[in-house]
Amino acid sequence: MAFVRFLAGVAVVAAILVGIGTLIARSADGPLGPVAGGPFTSGERHAGPLPDWSFLADRDTVAFQLLEPARSRTTWIMVHDGRLFIPCGYMNSTLGRLWKQWPLEAEQDGRALLRVDGTLYPVRLDRIESGPEVAPLVAELNRKYGAGATVDAVESGALWLFELQPRDA
Repeated sequence: MAFVRFLAGVAVVAAILVGIGTLIARSADGPLGPVAGGPFTSGERHAGPLPDWSFLADRDTVAFQLLEPARSRTTWIMVHDGRLFIPCGYMNSTLGRLWKQWPLEAEQDGRALLRVDGTLYPVRLDRIESGPEVAPLVAELNRKYGAGATVDAVESGALWLFELQPRDA
């Protein structure tokens, strides 16, 4: 019985620490590794057209922030034909739906900021569910991250793909 109480105490302490960590992360300038962070408070805003994103082809991750709700996160990226894409897996699983709220939020309001090397790019996340770019994007995701993704995963909604497009204001 004492062991059960000990385990319960450890669980309570762990839950409190996770809660405190989440609150701290939500007030941070950007994400803290895999933990979603607060809105960006630093960085110089890019003016003009979005660049050819080929310079990010070998970059593993970037940080982006949705404008509503104003939370930031670290994510994988893929570049195809100079265009930038963000994948999001596990969307057909219960855990994925609980864990990953940002894709649903991005579908509602895709306005976002992408932060790369201290520069903030105003973008819009547009979901891609099918089309000719899906196969090369899946191939790039598999090459870069060893993901084992398929075109069927995109078309079934298990894997979501977003293209980062220019946005007004």
